[in-house]
Amino acid sequence: MSTPKILILGAGYGGILTALQLEKKLNYNEAEVTLVNKHDYHYITTWLHEPAAGTAPADHARVDLSRIIDKNKTKFVKGVVKSIQPENQTVTLEDGRELAYDYLVIGLGSSPETFGIEGLKEYAFSIRSINSVRQIREHIEYKFASYNSEPHRTDYLTIVVGGAGFSGTEFCGELADRIPELCKEFDVDPNLVKIYNVEAAPTALPGFDKELVDYAMEVLTRKGIEFRLGTPIKQCTPEGIILADGEEIKAGTVVWTGGVRGNEVVEKSGFEVMRGRIKVDEFLRAPGYDNVFVVGDCALIFNDQGRPYPPTAQIAVQEGENCGENLANLLRNAELKPFVPALQGTLASLGKGEGIGVVGSKKLFGTSAALMKKASDLRYLYKIGGVGLALSKVKL
Repeated sequence: MSTPKILILGAGYGGILTALQLEKKLNYNEAEVTLVNKHDYHYITTWLHEPAAGTAPADHARVDLSRIIDKNKTKFVKGVVKSIQPENQTVTLEDGRELAYDYLVIGLGSSPETFGIEGLKEYAFSIRSINSVRQIREHIEYKFASYNSEPHRTDYLTIVVGGAGFSGTEFCGELADRIPELCKEFDVDPNLVKIYNVEAAPTALPGFDKELVDYAMEVLTRKGIEFRLGTPIKQCTPEGIILADGEEIKAGTVVWTGGVRGNEVVEKSGFEVMRGRIKVDEFLRAPGYDNVFVVGDCALIFNDQGRPYPPTAQIAVQEGENCGENLANLLRNAELKPFVPALQGTLASLGKGEGIGVVGSKKLFGTSAALMKKASDLRYLYKIGGVGLALSKVKL
C-alpha cells in the first residue's frame, strides 16, 4: 500500500500550523507531507502595516521556512498554485507542474475585496504581502522626495487610507509615527502633510465597544489622522479619490485596507464559495469532499448566532492545529475533532506604545494593550520557531 500524500497549499498561519501539527503527530513514513508556497518564507500578516509605513524593515515581518519546518518531515515546493482539480485529486502550478494528493489542505490566503469600487485595483495599493508593503513605503518616500521639485503639488504629501478596520487604523498609527522622520529627511513642513482615514461604515474598528473605539480615534486624531466615517469611496483615480457625496480628495498615495475575500483560485477551481471563501463543515472540510480541508482566509465558519467569524490570524492558527490533528486521526481511522474557536482576546496597535484590546472581560488601553500585543506576538513566534525565533524578531 502506497504512503498517503498530504498536500498543503499556502504557508500562512493556517498552512504552517497544519504542517507543524503533522510533524508533531505523525510517525516516520506514516504520510508524505508537502507544503507548497509562492515564497520560501512565511510572513507575519499582522505586522505588515509597520514596513508599509516604514517604521520597521520588511524583513522584520518575514521568517524563512527553513527556520520553521523540518525538511526531513515536510517537503517544500516553491510555486504558485494555478488550479485545483478536486475530482482528479491534483493541483496544477503556474509552471505546469502537477501534484497529486490523497488529502488536501487549502490555505491560500486572501485577495483584496474592492466591492466594485471603480479604479481601486488600478490606482490603490494594498497591504497584503512583503512585496506590496515595500512598494507602499517606497512610493510614499518618492512622493515626499518629489514635492521639493514641485512645491505646488501639496497633494503629493496627502495619504488616503481606505477602511478603518484593524489594518487601516494600525497603518494610520504607524504612518503618524513615521511622518516626522519623513519630513525631516525630505525637508517638508509637517503642517502640509495630511492623512485621511475614510470608512463607509458609521464607526471605526468594528468588534470593539464604543469606549475603546473612542479612545483609539482620540489617539489617532491627536497624532494628525483625519477621519471620514460614514463616507463611502465612489471612485479611485490617478489623482486620489472621489467620495460618494462628490467630494474629491487629491492624494499622492491611496492605500486600500477595506476588506478581503478568499483567493480567486478557490472559486475558479469549482468549489462553492461566498466572496471567495468556502463554507466548511464542523471539521473544516469542503462540502462534498471529505479529503479537502480549508483553513485561514479561504475558510468560512459561523458562530452560534449565524454570523461569520472574521478571518483573523488567531483563528487561522487554531484551524491549522485542528486540521493537522484531524488529518492524523483520519490516517489512523480515529474520530475527528470538531473545530470550535477559542477566542483569547482582540488587540490592535495604534503606533508606538499605544493600543487597545479586550482580553477576557478586561479592556486594555494605551501601554498595557501595546505590551499585551507584544506578548501575543512572542507567543506565536515561540509556537512556530522556539525561543531563538521569538527573541530575534520581537521589537522592544
